Amino acid sequence: MADASSSIIAPGAPAARPGLRAWIVLAILCFVYVLNFLDRQLLGILAKPIQDELGVTDGQLGLLTGFYFALFYCFLAIPVGWLADRTNRTRVLAVACGLWSAATAACGMATSYPQLALARMAVGVGEAGGVPPSYAIISDYFPPGSRGTALSLFNMGPPIGMALGVAFGASIASTYSWRFAFIWVGVIGVITAVIIWFFVREPKKGGLDVAPAEAAVPQAEPAAAQPRPGFWATCKMFFTDPVLLRCALACAATQFITYALLGFAVLFLMREKGMTLEDVAVWYALVVLFGASAGMLVSGRLVDLFARRWKSAYGYVPAIGLALAAPLFIGFIWAPSWQLALMFLLLPMGLNYFYLSPAVTLVQEEVRPDQRVLAGALLLLVMNMVGLGFGPTYLGFASDFFARTNPDNSLQLAFYTLTPFYLLAIGLFLWLARALRQQSQSKEVAA
Repeated sequence: MADASSSIIAPGAPAARPGLRAWIVLAILCFVYVLNFLDRQLLGILAKPIQDELGVTDGQLGLLTGFYFALFYCFLAIPVGWLADRTNRTRVLAVACGLWSAATAACGMATSYPQLALARMAVGVGEAGGVPPSYAIISDYFPPGSRGTALSLFNMGPPIGMALGVAFGASIASTYSWRFAFIWVGVIGVITAVIIWFFVREPKKGGLDVAPAEAAVPQAEPAAAQPRPGFWATCKMFFTDPVLLRCALACAATQFITYALLGFAVLFLMREKGMTLEDVAVWYALVVLFGASAGMLVSGRLVDLFARRWKSAYGYVPAIGLALAAPLFIGFIWAPSWQLALMFLLLPMGLNYFYLSPAVTLVQEEVRPDQRVLAGALLLLVMNMVGLGFGPTYLGFASDFFARTNPDNSLQLAFYTLTPFYLLAIGLFLWLARALRQQSQSKEVAA
């Protein structure tokens, strides 16, 4: 079991309150996450014009948005996370932001599929150093009891990034060219990297996890401090802890659906439902912004509210959200028009993301402060390698398969095959809730 004691405020100690600097840093990191996800999603948003110019198939597109990106993004996040836990996390984040932004601009200059694939892999290399350091920085700016809300606000980055990517990317592509969208987003990212380097201060690791009364007591010997956990020790802890492992597996099953949807929703709506890029820039962008944002905020508030009394809420909140989303997702696939499809998609776009804020908060609370970046990277490794790596890849090749006999609705048939993954994800989150309930009962007995 991971040592969670460092996250617990001693009884009677006044809870630390996040100051103005904490909120400013949160806003900057959220904007970085917006760029992170905007860069990541531009390829799926602009799939139709890219396919028209470069002759890319659905299967090749799935590899670009899925496996090729995730291969570097997921595995490089592990050594980057280990490095960030031992060095300056804000500097690691700044370098990563500059790298992925330059690679995004390179995507806009690609003239062939191999060039686009190489640029896409480079985006994955840079983004490997984006999210895990941000999780840990936020956890050291915000104390326990407010981290769920802070991390849910940070997790507004994906929906805002997706919405801006849709609105900005589709508008630029329809007016000029899909290439300009990649180049401009890359330039903005490089400027943001410079801002992070000079204006985001590195917080003290675990500085808000020790109660003031406890911190005032002098230690008898410096040697009494816990030794820094090694790389392999942290990895072993993560994959042998029933709570952390179940959390990662449940998130992976959920992301198989969400990333497949994000990778092909715009192409599906345009090719099989009749949307134009102009329609996408307005209506699909609004669905993404309001649907996914609501899901991030509501789930974060729910776990902050209920997990204080029932820790199993970290599993139950996502499970309930996915159970409500599944039938509406089927309605989105079935709908005969894009207008009706978007109406069905609005709620699932939020409910599908009921898992992210609870999962991130749980992992950050379960591990020691000097394990947070690596633990966050391990969470991303599991859920992104399965979800991001294989979700879009699977859906793209499934569409190519169905296109042999049903060329007019191959993506619709491929989307239908995603529905069993809702049942799998719900079952895994209920399994997580059971582990959390058993953990709480064990602590009560020990007390």
